[in-house]
Amino acid sequence: MLPFFKKRCLAGALILSCALQSCQLITGQEQEPKTTVYTIKKGTHDALRAFAADPDFVKVLSTERVRFSVIFDSTAVYATKDPANQRDMNKLYGLSDCSSDHHTNSVRFGWRWYGERLEVHAYTYRNKVRESAFIGYVTLGKPSACEIRLEDQAYVLTMDGKSVSLPRNCNGKGEGYQLYPYFGGDEAAPHDITISIQELL
Repeated sequence: MLPFFKKRCLAGALILSCALQSCQLITGQEQEPKTTVYTIKKGTHDALRAFAADPDFVKVLSTERVRFSVIFDSTAVYATKDPANQRDMNKLYGLSDCSSDHHTNSVRFGWRWYGERLEVHAYTYRNKVRESAFIGYVTLGKPSACEIRLEDQAYVLTMDGKSVSLPRNCNGKGEGYQLYPYFGGDEAAPHDITISIQELL
């Protein structure tokens, strides 16, 4: 558990864990993969998290990989006020790492509408140094399978069978908190943007 958010999220994490365990005990069946539609409202940066009543909720992770399917719709098409900002990277999904905050060490997928196409990139911080690498293009309305693997000294990000690797600042499991959809960059969302993410086992 990271000390700087321990008090804030310990209760929420315990409640979530107990709720999930209770569900499994009651039903005795595997849970369906969870799908959440995230909305980034016009003029804001952060997505509204439908699963959390508390907007400051932090989901603590200790994992070797993160897998999910994402669907972007037509709301992912946008133009920035300043044309230079069209190159800015929006953030999709991932986690902080190495028991630090996400601007020190983290890994996630990034995306942007650029050149009339939706690009997806690997997007990391390693010891406060930001790096990114192009992975591929996404078709609007079509699900794309994404995976982040946390390996010793390396992140491997795969989307629809295409992989890139970027250096990592630590070894073993990823220890941190979940990172959610975020628009920007310098500018806030020019209109409501919706992104559907299904967590995969």
